[in-house]
Amino acid sequence: MFLANENLPKPSVELLRRNGFLVRSIQEETPSVSDSEVVQIALQENLIILTFDRDYGELIFRYGKQKQPGVIYFREKGSDPLFAGQVLSDLLAAGQIKFENAFTVIESNNIRQRFY
Repeated sequence: MFLANENLPKPSVELLRRNGFLVRSIQEETPSVSDSEVVQIALQENLIILTFDRDYGELIFRYGKQKQPGVIYFREKGSDPLFAGQVLSDLLAAGQIKFENAFTVIESNNIRQRFY
């Protein structure tokens, strides 16, 4: 379901897994690959990218091709390495937001999405 970019803290990845979500991790599997390669992996395996890297917005919208993976960009890291995992777990449990075919920006008090 998800592909955690190298910058997503391992505790957040582990929390999502404990909560029953499939999460592949660039940090564990293929560290140091380029952002373009991360996009290709996500496309090939139909995964949604989880990242703190704002460069994915440029990759998706400026250089994007017709088909793009979903991206969840956490604009704030929070003070706890579990922050991203907890925020996403809570959103998924509520079941009121769709992440496929969208660039989602999560801030502390706001969520913005642009669908494609």
